[in-house]
Amino acid sequence: MTWAAPAAPALTTNRVASGLRFPVFVTAPPGDDRLFIVEQRGVINILDNGVVLPDPFLDIDPLVAFSGGEDERGLLGLAFHPDYVTNGYFYVNYVNLGNDTVIKRYRVSSNPNVADPADSMTVIVFDLQDNLHRGGTLLFSPIDDYLYIGMGDGSIPGDPPGNAQSDTKLLGKMLRIDVDGGVPYGIPPDNPYVGLPPLDEIWARGFRNPYRWSFDRVTGDLYIGDVGQGCWEEVDFQPGTSNGGENYGWNIMEGDHCFFNPGGPCDPPGCSTSGLVLPIHEYSHGGNPLRCSITGGNVYRGSASSLRGTYFFSDFCTNQIWSFRYVNSTVTEFTDRTAELDPGGGLQIGEIAAFGEDGFGELYIVDRGAGTDGEIYQLIAPGTGIGDGPGAAPRLLSLSTAQPNPFSVSTSFEIELPRAARLTLSVFDTNGRLVRSLVAGAPASGFRTFAWDGLDGRGVVSPSGIYFLRAEADGEARTQRLCLVR
Repeated sequence: MTWAAPAAPALTTNRVASGLRFPVFVTAPPGDDRLFIVEQRGVINILDNGVVLPDPFLDIDPLVAFSGGEDERGLLGLAFHPDYVTNGYFYVNYVNLGNDTVIKRYRVSSNPNVADPADSMTVIVFDLQDNLHRGGTLLFSPIDDYLYIGMGDGSIPGDPPGNAQSDTKLLGKMLRIDVDGGVPYGIPPDNPYVGLPPLDEIWARGFRNPYRWSFDRVTGDLYIGDVGQGCWEEVDFQPGTSNGGENYGWNIMEGDHCFFNPGGPCDPPGCSTSGLVLPIHEYSHGGNPLRCSITGGNVYRGSASSLRGTYFFSDFCTNQIWSFRYVNSTVTEFTDRTAELDPGGGLQIGEIAAFGEDGFGELYIVDRGAGTDGEIYQLIAPGTGIGDGPGAAPRLLSLSTAQPNPFSVSTSFEIELPRAARLTLSVFDTNGRLVRSLVAGAPASGFRTFAWDGLDGRGVVSPSGIYFLRAEADGEARTQRLCLVR
């Protein structure tokens, strides 16, 4: 492949949290101003208004197997239920003291910053003998609200048992379950292998270690960073319109290349790619220092309009960061972002364990660190007002607090544009779906008052629930939460 030239400086990063103990993931419910930080040791912390709260949101350290260092076990993933605002449910992925991977549901307490560790339910347990290739990410799809679980092959190098291709094992697979359809879960009726136990849960197969993967919160497209064996790292893709059943090739393929055994050449001849879905991007273990392990990232959907639709990812060993767009089945705008995103000032981003999104689609980089020096950095795009310090350019767009809120009939709010700009004003539900466009790119300036009457774009009454008002003008965006009560 051809490596991209460094990008012209345009983006930067801002450290928002430090002194963390092996952070491995960040996320937040849609529209939530807080950032939830997952520490591998078994603790979830909250970053609120620039401060890590002194009391953890959840502490299950006594339940979690993690020895520090390069141990792949621990607390690895966190996903909030699509109706978290009303039911308080969230799901974690961790390795227990018996070396099993556990998916468990917890619930927030009456204090929104503290979960109730006693209010829990085990959803599924995977009995694994080896410490390697656990996967770790679990997420709800913005398309269907089902819970997806990425499982590695759970095997020694090369996957000798063939777990990833097996018809009888859930390892090396992407699973899809309905947490609201039964206890502890149900099987979505349109899963591709329904009626073929134990394959009911399987959505896709052929993964070695899909440690970090993500949904595009707007399109529902799935981007999967699958960690390679010894030669090739890859980004796999599944469109949001997929019916499932894809086979991404491991251990027949490693990236675009045939794979036979761990000691063999990087590109042996003779395998068949029939029926396999090849990656949209791969990179080799070359370079100095040597690249060795992909950290899958996210498609940016924050306030910087010029970046929306751009996928960011990195290599764990070199801390190189790249981005591209995937348009019409083609990778475009492939860019080396490493130097551009260097925070400077004596700081350095290393051991990138994950990317993550806050409740408004802004992007973060997780520096796992070496024990007590983990850090979280936010991606900053000039002109957005995100992370701007003293001396930054004045903001163009102001959005007043909606009144009343909660509301039952109508709520109103003011937009201020000190200079002429094209204004877009939209209402979204908690899954990021457009409910109604109030203004679509109209020229505007000065003060204007707007209102939303709770109707969708077809004039149908929207149900009670949480919605998000988003105003955009010249690359700036402002968002606030609305509560509709019928």
